[in-house]
Amino acid sequence: MRTPSPTPNPRETPNLRDRQREETREQILRAVGAQLEQGPLEDLSFAEIAKDAKVGERTVYRYFPTKEALLGAFWSWMQSQAMIPPAKPKPARVLPRIREKITAPHAAGRPMRILLATDAWEPQVNGVVRTLTRVVKELKDMGHQVEVISPDQFKTFPLPTYGEIKVAIGVYEPVQERFKAFEPEAIHIATEGPIGLAARRICVEWKLPFTTSYHTRFPEYVSARLPLPLAAGYAYMKWFHKPSGRLMVATPTMRDELAQHGFRNISSWSRGVDTEAFHPRTADEPDVFAHLAKPIFLYVGRVAVEKNIEAFLSIDLPGTKVVVGPGPQLDELKAKYPKAVFTGSKSGRDLTAAFNSADVFVFPSLTDTFGLVILEAMASGTPVAAYPAPGPIDIIPNSGAGALAASATEGLREACLEALALDRKAVRAFAEKFSWRACAEDFVRNLQPYPEPEKTRFWRRLRRLARVRRRRPEAA
Repeated sequence: MRTPSPTPNPRETPNLRDRQREETREQILRAVGAQLEQGPLEDLSFAEIAKDAKVGERTVYRYFPTKEALLGAFWSWMQSQAMIPPAKPKPARVLPRIREKITAPHAAGRPMRILLATDAWEPQVNGVVRTLTRVVKELKDMGHQVEVISPDQFKTFPLPTYGEIKVAIGVYEPVQERFKAFEPEAIHIATEGPIGLAARRICVEWKLPFTTSYHTRFPEYVSARLPLPLAAGYAYMKWFHKPSGRLMVATPTMRDELAQHGFRNISSWSRGVDTEAFHPRTADEPDVFAHLAKPIFLYVGRVAVEKNIEAFLSIDLPGTKVVVGPGPQLDELKAKYPKAVFTGSKSGRDLTAAFNSADVFVFPSLTDTFGLVILEAMASGTPVAAYPAPGPIDIIPNSGAGALAASATEGLREACLEALALDRKAVRAFAEKFSWRACAEDFVRNLQPYPEPEKTRFWRRLRRLARVRRRRPEAA
């Protein structure tokens, strides 16, 4: 008599249908990646995606009814792919745990090969990009070799809900090749997007030391745009920055705030301002706001919900409110506040003229980590009114160059009127204390370069392994 085989436990047996659905979904998302590699987002075709994925077009629409749903899923899938651990961990003898051998910061004097991985770069216009581009220039002037990995070197697509920001795709293998070709002594990952994720994954897999920086209050930005709790955003950010040897932040307030959220290895990294590009208006320079009712209360920056611009536009102030900058909220705010003047984007001399022709610069953001525009306004001789948020609360008190609101929700009008009475010469004098060279020197001191002789051994072993793989493909 045969013993009947035991009935399989449905909880222990993978659901074949669910597995097939997931495989189909991934086939579709891979096909999206292939399409975006070949052409612009506007040319994205459901029919071509279905053809590449080897499924019916109806299947694609069943999984993703709209292009927005498709791109949102692709964005999430792309990030998840960057987080997948390697299938075969590399042997410890080939990849020594260099990070554990670092005991002291690098002296700022000796030139190094520095690799900077960033998802924020030109032609984006924001404080992060201005900080990174200026620091790279100063590093090169100090004698360092700098390799920048940025979105302009890859195929990109616009970030959903924020078309001005382009997101790089298909970056992991190219970034890996850039690491091998440059053989950096120090690695800094500036952002938490696809390029930052790829660089982080490489550093973790290869056991390489690296540093990161916290430029944007990502959890607050996400919560302002999507129905996600702050805790979810902070969980991601802590995961991203945990392996970093040092997490660089711009202000003591931001350092304390991150420490309360459980971040560690936090170091200060100052900011600077170009006091030649941003300067008080001279007698021979025109007042670009001469045709508007005075005083002029100015905002410069992205016109987006996380910048809290409505807190500025909604308060009762004399004169004229001027908003300079592009962004996804521009049309909405134009319609809602017709008395305000929206100029769109400005750069170069036009931006300088906007700063030094204003009477008060208003910075209503509660989500920035510093606010480089604050220093640019001060360098132009224009006092600043702001909420007591990270950045303003570290710069403005006792400076004679601005005024803070009573709280994060009240008192911005009073701060604007108080700033109106400040001495513009004293405002400029305060800004002159900040320098980009000091900012770059801070950055170098915070780096975590490979110790000698482990650095040389590591790259030599990696080159030797690559030669073996080329000669014997089966060794890979």
